[in-house]
Order: sequence, then structure tokens, then C-alpha cells
Amino acid sequence: CGGSISDPSGVLQSPNYPGSYPNDADCVWEIQVENNFRVTLTFRDIMMQSGTCQHDYIEVYDGPLHSSPLLGRFCSGSFPTYVSSSNMMSVRFHSDSRYSFRGFQAHYSSIPAGHNTTIQCLPDYMHVVVSRDYLQSQGYSAQRVTLNDGRCRPTVTSQEVVFNIPYNGCGTTQEENNDTINYSNTIRVASSGYIIKRKKNINLHVSCKMLRKSWQQVMYAAEDTVDVNEYQFGRYDMNITFYSSPKFQQQVRSSPYYIDLNQNLYLQACLRNSDPNLKVVVDTCVASPDPHDFNTLAYYLVRNRCPRDSSYATYYSPSSHFARFKFNAFEFMSRHPSVYLKCQMLVCRLGDYSSHCYQGCSTRAKRDTSSAEEKVDVVVGPLQLREGGAPKG
Repeated sequence: CGGSISDPSGVLQSPNYPGSYPNDADCVWEIQVENNFRVTLTFRDIMMQSGTCQHDYIEVYDGPLHSSPLLGRFCSGSFPTYVSSSNMMSVRFHSDSRYSFRGFQAHYSSIPAGHNTTIQCLPDYMHVVVSRDYLQSQGYSAQRVTLNDGRCRPTVTSQEVVFNIPYNGCGTTQEENNDTINYSNTIRVASSGYIIKRKKNINLHVSCKMLRKSWQQVMYAAEDTVDVNEYQFGRYDMNITFYSSPKFQQQVRSSPYYIDLNQNLYLQACLRNSDPNLKVVVDTCVASPDPHDFNTLAYYLVRNRCPRDSSYATYYSPSSHFARFKFNAFEFMSRHPSVYLKCQMLVCRLGDYSSHCYQGCSTRAKRDTSSAEEKVDVVVGPLQLREGGAPKG
């Protein structure tokens, strides 16, 4: 149960609904809709153990689970509606080991957030657009719109004031929490008047909250690049590329990538971001013959930064934005010609020695961090065995 949801509308319901939900369930849904839209969630049915809501309950958060305000916690009563303040909302369902009931069903949809100001979280900067109609309706001039850093000027068109605000400049501040690394700045709109003024200045606080963990799914192949979904809650832009040797000089450009059993495979994950104070490491890589199922028949090369395969190894990287590693090729037994790889990369602050990036192998349970994961699924062309080829290194 649970998972990441990006459809503009849909239905959430407890496991087995309308049958009885299981005991000891803990489900987290992360709803992430289009940028500059909000999530509205309406409950249609609730049948759970009532009372103090200590045993079985539903929680709704205004963003990621661990770092966002709690909008509501309930287990019975009327059917509430919640609206997020950004393009993301999280819903948690919890049950204990005692009684079981029908559970809940809820419908969600996305609604426009209003177009006075729009923001897109691009790989290198925040793209912020302020409507001139809005400024004029409030009695302000487009020529008096500035950032904290007055040297960073906007582009003013006939309809809009456009800022491209770098994550590592123009007065942008950085803050991190359990789920995100936040980049924030303030657009200031000053009222006109040389001696007196009768209107307040406007401060538009803009922020991109980049989810700290991202999943990259690749088939063994070359030059796979992930397109960033441009959200107020954004995803770090990461690509994984194969190289022909441990020197990491020549990319493998053939697709599909034909290999021999036990051949050394060299991979580099690259974070594309203008903030130099970030570090990327490989957290988990799991292989499967099915690109849509990494549970039924899965083989872990590394998990929670702990190597599981004897051939897995990491390499020194010249940049904190790169993570280099290798493993030896293999095939799944019984009629599976292709191998698919899904890797989870961690993004942390450079020099933050309390972060998981610096803590090495961890034996923590997978579900302890699942609510902070963001999955990005990319399919590019499978790794397949070369027929009749001899093993090579």
C-alpha cells in the first residue's frame, strides 16, 4: 500500500477496501501534481476504530510526511476536505494489531493555485513569473520589482516580470530537513513615492524544495538522462551513464548494450545542479529481469550503502556531483534475456558529516526511509548477453 502518485486526480483507499483492512498496516501516499497546482482531498467513506484515534488513524500532511504541517488526524466522524498549499500532499494510514474495519476511501484532484505568481524548480535555478496585471491591480509598478540582491535583475515583458534565480547566488538561502533541501529567496515590490507612501511593500517569498532522495531506474544502457518534473517540490536531475573502463573517459553509446557474463560494468551517476555544496552517493541498486517489478525476482548489488554483491565497488570521483561504481555482469536464470537496474541516489549537503552520505553502510530498515524517497523511472534499452562472446574484464 502507499506509494508516489502523480496523476492529476484519483482515488485513495485503505488496503482491501471495502473489505477489512489488515492489522499492523502503515501506508504513506505522496501525491505530487503539476507545478502551480494544489491538491484537494475529500473523504467519501470512513469506518475505523473510533475513540482517541491512538490505534487506527489517518493523517494528512501539507507536503512530505516528515517535514510538513499536519493538516488533520482522524479515525471517524464527518468526511473532511483538505487543500494543500503547494503541489504536494501526503496521506498516512496506520492500523495496529487489534481490531479491523472497512477503512476509508478518498478522492483527490488538482486545482490551479492562481496565476499571480508561478514558480518552476529547474535543475539550475528557480524560474519565477509575476503577472504585471496583478502588480497593476495592486497599484505597483513592474519597474520596482527586485530581489534581495539588486544586481540580479528580472526580465520585464509586456505581461510579466520574469526572474531566473540561481540556487547558489542572488541571495538565495539554503536549509535542509529530513525530506528536502530548501532554496529560498524573496522578491520585493516597493511602493512608489519619494516622500510618503500609503501602500505596504510586498514581499513574495519563493522556495524550491528539492526532495533529498531520488530513484533512477535504468536498463543497462548508455546516456540515459532523466527529464526533471518541474514542481514546487522538485527532483534533483540525475543521470546514470555506462563507461568502457575504470578511467571513466569514454561513454558507452551503443543501445542496447551487449555484454559478456562476468564483464566489468562501470557506471557514473551525475547530479546536474548549480549548487556546488551538494554530495551524491549510491544508496541502493537492485537488479531485476522485469523493469516494472523489483520485488518478485530482485538481486541487490548494494542496499543502504552496504555492498551485497562481491563484485560491487566504488571509485574515487573528481567531483562531489559524481558517484562512480562498478559490478560484474550476470544474468537471471531461466529465460530472462535482459537485466534491468534501479538505483537510489542520496543527495546531501557537502561536509554534513551527520548525513547518511558520510555514514557509510547502514543496517536500518528500508521502511524507515521509504516516506522520504522520490522515484524517477526511466527506461532506455536493456543490457543483453553477447552471443558466443568470451568473458572479458
